[in-house]
Amino acid sequence: MAQGINSQLLNGMNSIIKQPSAWVPVALSFAVFAAMLIYIGIAGIPVRETDEGTGAHLFQIWLVLEVLMVAFFALKWLPKMPKSALLVLMLQIAALSLPMSIVFSLKL
Repeated sequence: MAQGINSQLLNGMNSIIKQPSAWVPVALSFAVFAAMLIYIGIAGIPVRETDEGTGAHLFQIWLVLEVLMVAFFALKWLPKMPKSALLVLMLQIAALSLPMSIVFSLKL
């Protein structure tokens, strides 16, 4: 019985993750995370200045867009397939926390 429930849950998650509203926020979070790591690897840890710079402004724009995309996904899929959508939502939130962890840990 439990095997059937897990199988059904994974099949539901598999069908949801193929939707752009599910995978685009995750892919965008990983892209921002990679860009931040590359920038820090090349230029070093940024120094605090009065003007935050282009990178900080792009991060702020990404953060707003990311929250809107995750909210859109939640509003669209949680009523239809709650258990599968929650798994994808957890993945999106975990991916969202990667770039934010760099900002908070380096106090940027």
